[in-house]
Formats: sequence, structure tokens, C-alpha cells
Amino acid sequence: MTEPKDARPGRLLIEDLQKSYVGSSGSLKVLTDISLDVKAGEFIAIVGGSGCGKSSLLRIIAGLETVEAGRVSLDGVPIIHPGIDRGLVFQEHRLFPWLTVFDNVAFGLEEVAEDEVLHYTRLVGLQGFEEAYPHQLSGGMAQRAAIARALINRPRVLLLDEPFGALDAFTRMQLQEEILSIWRSEGTTVVLVTHDIEEAVFLSDRVAVMSNRPGTVRKTIPIDLPRPRDRTTDSFSRVRSLVHREFFRVREQPDDYQI
Repeated sequence: MTEPKDARPGRLLIEDLQKSYVGSSGSLKVLTDISLDVKAGEFIAIVGGSGCGKSSLLRIIAGLETVEAGRVSLDGVPIIHPGIDRGLVFQEHRLFPWLTVFDNVAFGLEEVAEDEVLHYTRLVGLQGFEEAYPHQLSGGMAQRAAIARALINRPRVLLLDEPFGALDAFTRMQLQEEILSIWRSEGTTVVLVTHDIEEAVFLSDRVAVMSNRPGTVRKTIPIDLPRPRDRTTDSFSRVRSLVHREFFRVREQPDDYQI
């Protein structure tokens, strides 16, 4: 079985981003003055409370939403629409129930190469389940299939929107280990949105802490812990506490948006 050719990880640059939603009751600003430089091959986590705009930010990076001001670029090219250079995984797996795991992973490919599909099902631990349907999978297995589908185009950036939030604690920890293994083997840039501080510290090189709405990056904290990381060590607890304090410091600030 041949393996897919290597893909170059991408540098993601977000500059002075502004985003509002307009409804019947007026304008709601959700993001303001967002600036973030994600280095090629970096694993960065974005943490924030509900409604701070972190998922909106990820959809903008994916090209699913537009901005009113600012710029988002991948390797210097402005992002204005979706593209296969960015893979996106949601909290729900969003597999097509009428397709097998193999066909879900291969969905959207112009030419289906069986060896590539099998490479990615094996990479996420689904070897032997290629002909299973989503209803025959556990939640963790379905999310593995969604990750394989996001990876098969060899994106320069993998975007993860709380991908483990709907899973039980044990399965979530298993998949966290899996995503680290994939990140090491594939070399892609990863942007994770999460509200789980321990998850962010365990996985990422840096944690960007967002403010209340309208969301902005209030602080970026480097995670200077060796890999593999042990959640039970004092050093891990100290870094987790540092992020925790910053997270709740910004959560205590009142929302200053207007509708």
C-alpha cells in the first residue's frame, strides 16, 4: 500500500479581524481586533466561554463565513472561501448515514484512490471498519471517521471545533492521544477550539485565551511542557492553573456588546 505524498503545513495569519451578525433586532458584534500568528506545523488551542465567538473564528478560517474588516491568510493567500487546504472537524461527526466509512472518508475526492482511503482509516484506528455504516459505530469511532475525512486531502491546516465535547471522558482522552499521533505523523498545522482547559494544555504548543463577547485574544500562553505530557505531574498542574486563572479573569469581565 502506498502512502499519500507529504503536504506542507501552512502558516495562518489573522490580522485585526472584526465580525458582526445583523438580525432583525440590530447588529451583534461577536469578534473584535482578533490578531493571531499560527506558525507552520504548530498546534494551537483557542479557549473561551460559550458565546465568545471562538467557533465563528474557526468558521472564518475555514472560509465558511465572511468578515467585515481585517484579514485572514494562509501562507500569504487571503482566505475568502472554503478550500481543501483546510480540513474541518465539528463536535458532531456529520457523517452521511447512507454511506460506509470508506465512502464517507472518500466523499468529495475527485478521484478515489483506495490505498489512500485505507491509509487514513488505518491512521485513525478504523482498519477493518471500512464497510461499516455510521449507525454501527460508537461516538468515538464516528469521530475518528470524520477526522480521516478531514485529513484525506492533506490540508495544510486542520481545524477542530470542540471535536471531543460530545464524548465520554475515557473516549475523549483516547482521541486526544490519537490526534497527537496524527499531528506528529502528518505534520499539519492544527487549530483547536475548546472550552476544556486541561485538553488545551495537554494538546497544544500555545493556548490563546479569548475574552467575553465581542471576542478578542486577550492573552496567548506558551505551553512549555515536554511531550509526551503527563496530566498528573506538578508541572502540568501549574500550567493548567495559569491558563485557568487567565480564563476566569477574562470571564469575570462584563460583556460590552450592543444589539
